[in-house]
Amino acid sequence: MHAVSPLSALTLPLLLCAPLCAPTALAAPPAGSAATLAVLETTDLHANVLSYDYYKLKPEPSIGLERTATLIRQARAEFPNTLLLDNGDAIQGTALADYQALVAPPPCDRALAIYRALDALGVEGGGIGNHEFNYGLAYLSRVTGSAFQVDGVDPAAPRCAGPHFPLVLANVYSSRTHQPLFAPYRILDKEVSATGPDGQALRTTIRIGIIGFTPPAILDWDKRALEGKVYTEGVRETAQKYLPRMRAEGADLVVAIAHGGIDGAPYTPAMENAGLYLAQVPGVDAMLIGHAHQTFPDAASTVPAFNLPGVDKVRGTVFGVPTVMASLWGKHLGVIGLHLRYDGQRWLVDKERTTVEARPIQNADRSVVAADPSIAPLVADEHAATIAYVQAPLGQSAFRMASYFADVGDPSAIELVNLAQADYVRRYVQANLPAYAGLPVLSMASPFKTGAAGPGDYTDVKPGPVALNNAADLYLYPNALYAVKVTGAELRAWLEKAAGRFRRIDPAASGAQELVSTAFAGFNFDMLTDPDVRYEIDITRPLGQRIVDLRHRGAPVSAAQSFVVATNSFRANGGGAFPGLDGSKTVLAAPDASRDVLIAYIRAARQLTRSAHGGARSWRFAPVQHAGPVVFHAPPGLEGLAQDAGLSNVRQLQPDDGSGKGFALYGIDLSH
Repeated sequence: MHAVSPLSALTLPLLLCAPLCAPTALAAPPAGSAATLAVLETTDLHANVLSYDYYKLKPEPSIGLERTATLIRQARAEFPNTLLLDNGDAIQGTALADYQALVAPPPCDRALAIYRALDALGVEGGGIGNHEFNYGLAYLSRVTGSAFQVDGVDPAAPRCAGPHFPLVLANVYSSRTHQPLFAPYRILDKEVSATGPDGQALRTTIRIGIIGFTPPAILDWDKRALEGKVYTEGVRETAQKYLPRMRAEGADLVVAIAHGGIDGAPYTPAMENAGLYLAQVPGVDAMLIGHAHQTFPDAASTVPAFNLPGVDKVRGTVFGVPTVMASLWGKHLGVIGLHLRYDGQRWLVDKERTTVEARPIQNADRSVVAADPSIAPLVADEHAATIAYVQAPLGQSAFRMASYFADVGDPSAIELVNLAQADYVRRYVQANLPAYAGLPVLSMASPFKTGAAGPGDYTDVKPGPVALNNAADLYLYPNALYAVKVTGAELRAWLEKAAGRFRRIDPAASGAQELVSTAFAGFNFDMLTDPDVRYEIDITRPLGQRIVDLRHRGAPVSAAQSFVVATNSFRANGGGAFPGLDGSKTVLAAPDASRDVLIAYIRAARQLTRSAHGGARSWRFAPVQHAGPVVFHAPPGLEGLAQDAGLSNVRQLQPDDGSGKGFALYGIDLSH
């Protein structure tokens, strides 16, 4: 397979031929020959072709394949030989992806926008992630140009345009034929430049096998689309079956494209993140991992799995196998610099000289690499159509959802998130987790935007049409939806930690006292907005002793009670250092992003009202008489908004708080 030239030199015929027109294999080199091959990884792009946020409707330079493209060109200039592979989760994840899947599927002769961009970059092989299955098998068959022999896919349907590179997936099988859904592996004849033992340059062919894996949990995550149509096998046993075949068919090297991360739990065939065990299967020369949206190697990482025995987070190896994970959304390019030596019979990896990096598009000074200008024109039509799509309403809101007064009790920008999360988890538990079906399902959310970046840094969705970009204002971060099982004692500890948002108030002090601790981020002020739960926060007490009269359905919450709590991946996995939340209590790691869950909920609800979706308060400040004012800061002129939220004890004291930042000074009367 010919090396692909930099993008600026590509012509359309070469683009179409590059992955398909393999050259005649060259003669084997003499023993002692050496070559360097850089295996480049993109992963979890989630249809982020451009550096653009369709929810905020503005450019977002910290993401996008168009910037990864610049890193790819740089790597091709640096290394004599490169092999560019994609690790899946490519076709789902942005409004662009939803638009193409749900609103305007491309005509049969036109590939998806993400695949056209990957083709233009000269990708030579790709894996299939779990999110490729989200839109169903018929859609996946169509956009990958594959003929699936499965129920629900018309075998007479025309073969549509897919990517011009082979897609491999070894551990998902048709229930009808018991054959792999995709080709389990491919062997690529890669023409490379090498150096003979005499120091002279030569050309030779290296046969590179690529094999793909996806999490077996797709059968749970996309049960409605997959049940009875496909089945999965575990990653380790699948590799043990196919790797000897690949070697027997002449593969000099084997690169595992594993859409999964690393997990130290004992291996099971259902294991989601099986990289630790895949690396121990004989015959894997390099491993591309993904799915977990992490960066590996990373010497500074605190991810527990990266500190397991056999995992070297500095050099980028797992049980000696060079391994890379290039985070997500095009933020990084994985680069494994394989140093190879030919022993007269096969190519061997010199592991001591091999290097592994996850190269970021963001520089140390927070600047970002330039976007490759040739990518945007490839998807210009879909980009413009998507922008129009996200401005179309999902539903209507009769009230203003804003976070200006979230710190003092306004749930208008928070309750909708909690309702959506709880609804998703409740339905999932009933369908899939019978052991937890009898437990109450609660939900925690926080105000993501609370003025930290200035008076414009608040969620504010006006009454009227609610569109996709408004949903992003309500849910700012790209978290996944998780659920954890906690006891009553652990629930109380969670709320105690969140109450660190407030300073301790001295009731006897006559001077003004600041309510909010600026050292405690607003996105860590988790709260319940559930009519079944009531609690008070007594800010005259020290940290850890503030939650008062915590009740569920009128009865005091006991330490031994159990709850399932919907939250996000950041919090469930230890983000914010909340007590007990370290990843060990997770009972659901949903395949859906929290924002997508919210969008689906708004679509289903259609009409949003304050009484049903934005007025439930689980918490209040414990009443206390205080001698002097208790104050906080928000933009001026919003006292009426506080009154609309039922906060009759809030008043604007000064239209300018004197900080020079554009805030007003507000007071809250804690006596009622």
